[in-house]
Amino acid sequence: MRRVVIARHGDTFAPGEPVLRIGTRTDLPLTRRGRQQGAALGAAFSALGWRFDRVLTGPLRRTRETAHAAGWGAEVAHWLAEIDHGPDEGRPEPEVAARIGEAALAAWERDAAPPPGWQVAADARLASWRGLLLAEGDGATLVVTSAGAARFAPLALNQVPACGPKLRTGAFGVFENAQLVAWNLRPGEEMPGLVPTMPD
Repeated sequence: MRRVVIARHGDTFAPGEPVLRIGTRTDLPLTRRGRQQGAALGAAFSALGWRFDRVLTGPLRRTRETAHAAGWGAEVAHWLAEIDHGPDEGRPEPEVAARIGEAALAAWERDAAPPPGWQVAADARLASWRGLLLAEGDGATLVVTSAGAARFAPLALNQVPACGPKLRTGAFGVFENAQLVAWNLRPGEEMPGLVPTMPD
């Protein structure tokens, strides 16, 4: 079987801090809770008996720190870089909504349709995800990335879940043999359909 697990990095804003629209130009570290989320991912996958032949991260610190907190070494894959939010980079969410409108934000959340001024490179992202998800052979790959990059994975195979393509911080999705079997789960939540690996 071929398994690809896609995890989003942990929190980068502490409770009470304003949440900003951050992308590839803002390289924030994880908060304490973000590091805990990374450790929780590592513990959850270990409890399932999942081992990874390959671990990929995006280039940003928050993705690399999540992999480290989970106990994995990783290789950086630049195609997993976060998107560029253009004029909305670093702005509070209410300001972003005021500039582009609620309909444009909803289209981004639902369909990954980029609002005006955002640099997304959707075609290249979709092609890269297809290359990974449809690769031949068995094995397991873990990808630790950001919400903007991860949302293109289910879109690449036209398997968008009912909850939409976005992953929450510290959440993950699973493809098995190019079929989406779970999406937007956090450790500790019910994990229907995820089968532990039998011990050797």
